[in-house]
Amino acid sequence: MATDPALLRTLAAAGLPASGCFLPQAGWVSRVWVGDEFVVRLNTSGQFRDAYRHEAAVVGLLAGSEVPHARILAHGDGPDGPWSISERLPGQTLYDAWPAADSRTRRSIIESLGFALRALHRVPVPPDLLPPWLADALSGSSWPAFHPPVVNAALQQVEAARRLPGHDSRLLADVADWLQERLALFAADEPVLVHGDVHGSNVIVDHGRVTGLIDFAEALAQPADAELDTILRWCARSREYPPTPDERGLDERTLAEVPGWLHGAYPELFEREHLRERLNFYDMYVELALHAHHPQPNIREAAQDRIALLLSGHNHLDGLAWQAANSLRSDGPEN
Repeated sequence: MATDPALLRTLAAAGLPASGCFLPQAGWVSRVWVGDEFVVRLNTSGQFRDAYRHEAAVVGLLAGSEVPHARILAHGDGPDGPWSISERLPGQTLYDAWPAADSRTRRSIIESLGFALRALHRVPVPPDLLPPWLADALSGSSWPAFHPPVVNAALQQVEAARRLPGHDSRLLADVADWLQERLALFAADEPVLVHGDVHGSNVIVDHGRVTGLIDFAEALAQPADAELDTILRWCARSREYPPTPDERGLDERTLAEVPGWLHGAYPELFEREHLRERLNFYDMYVELALHAHHPQPNIREAAQDRIALLLSGHNHLDGLAWQAANSLRSDGPEN
């Protein structure tokens, strides 16, 4: 039963009853309670300014669409911090369902995810949609997260990296030239509504289908294949995407078929000209953001190493099985 004082205060602020069972769950940023009918989240970290308000606005855009999602019942700010309450969707996270699912069920889940993402990318979106916390970060405040990529802010990350003591000026000059050569690849893009953080913990599934995309705190207007970049990074480095800091992400080997299944359900996502170079550009943005802004020196150094690999034409995409089916062409600017 609901006994936690912060939970009780949040439910009261939303005008919702405290009856029924609420199971506490750990998270990266929020305290979470999963009830019989709704899910309560409370941000006590002080990070991600206006994330719940932004998420509510994005979910409002989904009304009447075919995007499976949880309705936001209420959100606000209280003495315990910002809070949000959404309906509970049937099923469990993809992360929890995946290990016990057989190959047929896994394929059905990913195909359902492809249909959900196609519907999401067709939702009309303001071209300047950006999470407030990300706008703050791009304006010079702290960085609570380092994705999703923002195409027109890539060169800005080079300048941020140049302000690091002991930075590699030659490497960053090469990166700036590399980015400049590829910006033209995005000149004709029409931005769409991108979730920005699609991985196992942000997809709810039930009986082999997606019942909802959740956590739209990072949603923004970007090219559709920016979504693909995040998904492929999850497939290649899924151990880095656990549901909580104390757990481990899924085994990458179990996700080997995911790109191919997603390609079958949503082929348009893979059909952009110069796709490999566009994906490399997104990856460069993320690594630059980590290198320039992450508080841990070892993470910044690892990102610098991956930047050097990108300049030589290599990254996590090299090991993905989907390339064997010629889904990905390296037909962009010369490396």
